[in-house]
Amino acid sequence: MDEPPNLMMPATYDIVWSVVVVLVIVLVATSLISIARSAKGLTASQALVWALLIIFVPIIGAVAWFAIGRRSTSNGNPDADH
Repeated sequence: MDEPPNLMMPATYDIVWSVVVVLVIVLVATSLISIARSAKGLTASQALVWALLIIFVPIIGAVAWFAIGRRSTSNGNPDADH
C-alpha cells in the first residue's frame, strides 16, 4: 500500500531552502551593484562599510541599503535615479 519514497526526488524543504538561497544571492548581488553605481555619491569608506554590511549581514544589510543608503546618496544629486 505505502510506496517507498523516491530517493531521486528532493524533499520539499530542500526545494524551499534552495529558492530562499537563490533569492538572497540575487538580493545581495543587486544591492552590491547598486552601491557600485552610486559610487559618485559615496565616499570610499561609506561604500566599503555598506558593502561589508551587505556581505556579512546579507538580508538586513541589503534591505537597509535600499531603504536608507540609496536614498541618502541621491539627496545631494538631482540627476540621481530614485
